[in-house]
Amino acid sequence: MKRSAFTLVELLIVVIILGILAAVVVPQFSDASDDARLSSLTTNLQVIRGQIELYKIQHSVYPPTKTNFAPAMTIQAGGYGPYLQTVPNNPFNNKNDVGDGTATVGATGWKYDTLTGKFQANDDAAHAGL
Repeated sequence: MKRSAFTLVELLIVVIILGILAAVVVPQFSDASDDARLSSLTTNLQVIRGQIELYKIQHSVYPPTKTNFAPAMTIQAGGYGPYLQTVPNNPFNNKNDVGDGTATVGATGWKYDTLTGKFQANDDAAHAGL
């Protein structure tokens, strides 16, 4: 009676091949995650900047900063707005608060200058140029 089974060498070869495949595939998923966060950040910036400009056109001034930014952008006032449902989280530091142009990096999710209307991510110097 002949038994058919895998030998130890065959099993080791399969395990080694699976290890090599895992080493190749896993970094691909982490890159995709970073790409998705960057895409989300870019989209958030485009939407918020557009709504800040609309606010300025309708009110002749940029929205206020700090604690007043979210209410100004999310509540209907004077027949205008709301401009955003909520201030979105920055996908890289998961914060949605808005600091002024001098906010320490990472202290808030977003950095906003009421004089120029410049709105940017406040999580990393690499994202400041977006």
